[in-house]
Amino acid sequence: MNELQQTSFDKLKTALESIPLHERFKGYDPFDGLNSPLIKNTILGKSKWIRLAWVQLFKRNLFNLRPYVGIKRTENPQALAVFLSAYCQLYSVDKDEKYLESIDYLASRIIESQQMNWSGACWSYPFAWQARAFYQPDDTPLIIPTNYCFNALLDAYEVTNNERYKEIALSSSRFVLRDLNRTYEAETFAFSYSPVDNSVVYNASLMASQLLARTYFYTKDVQLKESARLSVEFCVQRQKENGAWTYGTKPFHQWIDNFHSGYNLICLMDYVYYCSDKSYAPNISKGLKYYLDTFFEENGFSRYYQHKKFPLDLNNPAQLVITLHKAGMLEEKANLIEKTMKYSIDKLQSKKGWFFYQEHKNYINKIVYLRWSNSWMFYGFSILSSYA
Repeated sequence: MNELQQTSFDKLKTALESIPLHERFKGYDPFDGLNSPLIKNTILGKSKWIRLAWVQLFKRNLFNLRPYVGIKRTENPQALAVFLSAYCQLYSVDKDEKYLESIDYLASRIIESQQMNWSGACWSYPFAWQARAFYQPDDTPLIIPTNYCFNALLDAYEVTNNERYKEIALSSSRFVLRDLNRTYEAETFAFSYSPVDNSVVYNASLMASQLLARTYFYTKDVQLKESARLSVEFCVQRQKENGAWTYGTKPFHQWIDNFHSGYNLICLMDYVYYCSDKSYAPNISKGLKYYLDTFFEENGFSRYYQHKKFPLDLNNPAQLVITLHKAGMLEEKANLIEKTMKYSIDKLQSKKGWFFYQEHKNYINKIVYLRWSNSWMFYGFSILSSYA
């Protein structure tokens, strides 16, 4: 971590930790619009298209209208998980016991926020969510936050040896195997985003595979390894010749973007590692080359789409660090990381230390989101801190 990165991280960490612990990890989210009573408790909330437009109104607006329509800051399990993995990373580097308070708090909050009455531990976002492909009502467990909570609890177990963290995390494999739907192609299949949809989104299915693979690493249950392999096979069969993946299979899911490409790669890398199956190494190499050649410009700008430059979204530089760390390439690509992080820090970090949402071609959206921007940058910095 260079001096600029360290200074930036110190500012972000100070801003976060100046908030009392019980309020520290509450925040707004780009997609939390349906938490407003104006739509949640009225007939407006019955329409798919009104819900979709309402979510986009808050996601795209330059002004944070949430306080004026009854939307409150909430703890998002995925944000808790990203911060937990970050604090575990920090603790693993210098064993400073001041990090243990945050680790214990975050792990306990994650455990308390589980969705109950499913086959295993699982988590949702703290809001209903309307996408073009499906509607996810309040408290619907989703594979994305479940995957992050699973991994964070295992990260916490590995630095604290708290068996409860491991036990709860490993039970998530039952949620994946028994509660998620499957779309089959011969013997291979994709896992669904949630138990209430049948969409095929590659990063979602690969996150389910990664969860099964890491659980297999602990349990040696061959059913988990085989299910992970079949889902991985489904997804790599649909990798493009140039190494890219579209977001999913729907006609309106045919874009290719930066951070979802990174998600796919780290899930594949984890499957290979945890299952000792190197047969997909060529897919990883091809995907990494496409990812690095396509999304990162010489001046440090992180492109959002393969065909479109803006917006600059902080998921992308943070995901670069996470992906290269997983690939063992942080030192090899140190110059790329330095330029990418510098551009993002210069453009989007406020004087108070928080990171803004996005830079667009002609303006900057200065809303501060805890999960979407700041948790990811915090995690990226925690990884870089181990290379100080």
